[in-house]
Order: sequence, then C-alpha cells, then structure tokens
Amino acid sequence: MEERYLVPGGFGQGEHTEKRSRFIGRVWRISSEEEALARLTEVRALERDARHNVWAYQLHSGAMRFSDDGEPQGTGGMPVLDTFRKRGVTDFVCVVTRYFGGILLGAGGLVRAYGKAAVLGLEAAGLARMRPLAVLEVRCPYGLYDRVRQEAAALGAGEPEVTWAEAVSLRLRLPLENAETFSRRLGEISAGAVTAREQGRDFDALPVEPGAL
Repeated sequence: MEERYLVPGGFGQGEHTEKRSRFIGRVWRISSEEEALARLTEVRALERDARHNVWAYQLHSGAMRFSDDGEPQGTGGMPVLDTFRKRGVTDFVCVVTRYFGGILLGAGGLVRAYGKAAVLGLEAAGLARMRPLAVLEVRCPYGLYDRVRQEAAALGAGEPEVTWAEAVSLRLRLPLENAETFSRRLGEISAGAVTAREQGRDFDALPVEPGAL
C-alpha cells in the first residue's frame, strides 16, 4: 500500500519581531517546482523593500531547494527547511521575509528567528495527510446503478463521474485500502457480472486536527 504523508493544509502566514527585525513566514502547499518558484516571485514583488526573502521547498518526489538570500550561509534556508523535515511535512514552499531592524542577531539568532517564522507560517496553514486513492471505472446495468453508488459511498468514494449509454459507466476515486473490498462487493451484488477496472492512482488531502499527531 502506498504511504500517506503530511503536507500543509493550505496557505498560512505568521510573523514575529526579533530585536526590531521583522520576520514574516508564508507557507503554501505545492505540487511542482514551478509552483514553488512562482510563489517566491510573488513574495519578492510584494516585499520588494525587504532586506531578505529566505526560502525553501521540498516535494514528495524528492525535489528540494533552499536559499539564504544574502544571509550568512546556513542561517536562513536550512533552518526553514529543517522546520518541515522535523515534522515530516513535504510538498511545501516557505518564504520568510526579513525587514532589518538595525541590530545584528548573530548566526544563532538568525537560525532561531527564521525557524520560528517558518513554524508560525506552518501553524497558520495547518496540516493535512495525503491519502492514496484508486481511480476505478465500473460499467453496470441501469438496474444496478443505485446499488453500485451506495456501495462505493459506503467505502469512502466521492461523487462519481457518470456516463449514460447502453450501460452506465462510473468513474470513482476510492480510498486505496477499500478498493479490494469494493471489487468483492460488486461481484456479490451482480453475481460476478460487474467488475471494477483500475485506471490509475491519485491522492486527496485529509485535514489533521491540531494535536492529533
């Protein structure tokens, strides 16, 4: 069975001030490197007067990049990336904007400040767990249509895509762990005449309640 993994629940933003420097952490869920870089471009345009826009992203596929954006090496991008890695979160981009307040923070202070801004952004975004789905196609007689939908819904399928022709075709996204049970139930209600053909795999995001991890 494919693994489930954690991602940001959506967009989140948080900020704090450290010795008059203002740190703004923004977090998004992403699905590609292009999307990550587009978010970075947006922030740079929005915060063009900021001293630094430190960033990091990582995808479930393994793609990963980060930047200190002019801060001392290892004091910005890596602490931001580590914030997510320690929590097992992927498919994210985080950009932390710094408005310099005139007081140097030192390497340790920068690491803590950038890490804290990333945490605040992630807390505002919340968490979701990606759940693997089986994409199934079912062809059945009209007389079994309602029963097939009921069986699918009982096992966690969302609203199907339906095509009406000589028979009814349903395209379903069903939790992967329930696909075998669904296929068995189809055989039982149709005396083996109706089967489910897997068309591929997909994922959906289930919100994670705070404190549930």
